[in-house]
Amino acid sequence: MVTGRPSAPPGDVVSAPERGQTRAAARPGEVTGESGPGGGTPSREVRGVVVVTDRRQAARPLVDVVAGTVTGGARIVLLREKDLPRGQRLRLAAALRELLRPVGGLLIVAGQDTLDGEALHLRAGAIAPLGRPRLLGRSCHGEAELDRLSTEDYVTLSPVFPSLSKPGYGPPLEPAGLRRLAARAGRAVLALGGVETPEQAAACHDAGVAGVAVMGALMRAADPAQAYARLRAAWDGVCDGSSRDSGRVLA
Repeated sequence: MVTGRPSAPPGDVVSAPERGQTRAAARPGEVTGESGPGGGTPSREVRGVVVVTDRRQAARPLVDVVAGTVTGGARIVLLREKDLPRGQRLRLAAALRELLRPVGGLLIVAGQDTLDGEALHLRAGAIAPLGRPRLLGRSCHGEAELDRLSTEDYVTLSPVFPSLSKPGYGPPLEPAGLRRLAARAGRAVLALGGVETPEQAAACHDAGVAGVAVMGALMRAADPAQAYARLRAAWDGVCDGSSRDSGRVLA
């Protein structure tokens, strides 16, 4: 658990850790991003276990939960919270970049606004903004959406399994459907939706994707560091680092 923060009700958004607070060390060979102007110029790859935020499910203040996952090894975070006012969301993005900067991590922002960053994730039907960000992803759910892709660097495919976060969202692709669509995508794929256990993460890896995007299992976890580490260990245990399309490499 990350200490030294002001107390706040579960799900609240709080500021980044105070300077001087102990942070997680980067793992050797981790490839996600490097810090730069604006806090997080992406320079590596989109792969592995990606954290997806949802403050409503968070067992503690959202920044605390994300900090725990970083302690457990997280290096890529996808910020949602699209209902927040821009000013509050901008402060939240800055706080998360502050967490990720010391470990060379990357913040991807969902929506049309990078919030002073360089990585953006669009919903399935959204029009790409003018002035393409350096890293661009999109949500997809089937063949029709995959066939409309143009310059996206990566996609999420969902839902892979029945989702506790979005009951009734589906039907689930299951690993067989994930494998079929991932082969069609022509770019890095993150499996999303219902990935709750190490076994499910490993099954997604075996379906040929670059990574898994996990929300509820990490947001609800009593110990986000441990929960992330277990998923990461399962992913790394079946990944030799050489056989996956790991996404666009950014200079």
